[in-house]
Amino acid sequence: MKNLLVLVITVCTLTLSVRAADADAAAKPPSAGEDNLIRSFHVNVPEEQLTDLRKRIVATRWPEKETVTDASQGVQLATMQELARYWATDYDWRRCEAKLNAHPQFVTNIDGLDIHFIHVRSKNPNALPLIVTHGWPGSVIEQLKIIDPLTNPTAHGGRAEASFDIVIPSLPGYGFSGKPTTTGWDPARIARAWVVPMKRLGYRRFVAQGGDLGNAVTEQMALLAPPELRVFDGKSEGLTRDDVLDNITLYWLTNTAISSARLYWENKLNFFAPKQVAIPVAASAFPDELYQAPRSWTERAYPKLIYYNKLDKRRALCGLGATGAFQLRAPSSVPIFASVGPTATTATSLKSGIGES
Repeated sequence: MKNLLVLVITVCTLTLSVRAADADAAAKPPSAGEDNLIRSFHVNVPEEQLTDLRKRIVATRWPEKETVTDASQGVQLATMQELARYWATDYDWRRCEAKLNAHPQFVTNIDGLDIHFIHVRSKNPNALPLIVTHGWPGSVIEQLKIIDPLTNPTAHGGRAEASFDIVIPSLPGYGFSGKPTTTGWDPARIARAWVVPMKRLGYRRFVAQGGDLGNAVTEQMALLAPPELRVFDGKSEGLTRDDVLDNITLYWLTNTAISSARLYWENKLNFFAPKQVAIPVAASAFPDELYQAPRSWTERAYPKLIYYNKLDKRRALCGLGATGAFQLRAPSSVPIFASVGPTATTATSLKSGIGES
């Protein structure tokens, strides 16, 4: 499914018009003295852009059919044609737009770049703040399904003490965030930038989760170890056809296929090289990962490993609506915020002093 998403995203070329709640302030650079402001944001794609998108889909020039009867040569022509038919006729972007606008969205300027994010507070005043970073080719849309289970766990069979306040930013060059016009926005710089909105929101301690390139950002946060940071990593699971098209359409409408992919050029990190994270770590290895980290590698990557668990397919697939592995408990009953199996590293890092406020 991810290969299908990558294939379609490469043809995305269109510009998005959005309406910010403060008269399009999201699209304008901040004036002097306003860099610390957090501005409300609302998505409203003009209908003519959606009409143009449908026309482009219908006008697709298709290649010849594959010469085999299976998917060994890649995504099959019939699969792509059926997806395109659905996208042009039955798919409803307004449904996705309504889901986005159902949650509080904001924009804040960091190092001269507007960063878009969703921020949902739990009703539990003791909820733990969590910043969730998507990967490529993904977006904040991937994380919408985890918001309610994590902010309101009692409604989903969980415990009130497992509540989170959720912050979900769009990476630079992705979605509704600004596009860098200079080089240097690599995972390490993004990791430093992610601390800024958390502080502006008033959080003194927080945890961080990320999958794919979001994992690279999250691990860099662990290496930076800002005060009161606890880190855990994740992945996405359970994509439906609409999940795929929601992401594809967002890339198309925001014209971010190229600007988002530049993060791969910016990233000089070796995903699989142990990073020697110095803070305590709990790790969960998931069965469907490109690389299911063995305990031997995990112990080298995270010298202060305090928990390791190799999960089977029946347990704790996280992201896009499944939240079972966000919290585990070590034998000492100390809360461990668990990994949910990113593409590169399946590790969770915890800041020392877990009882501190």
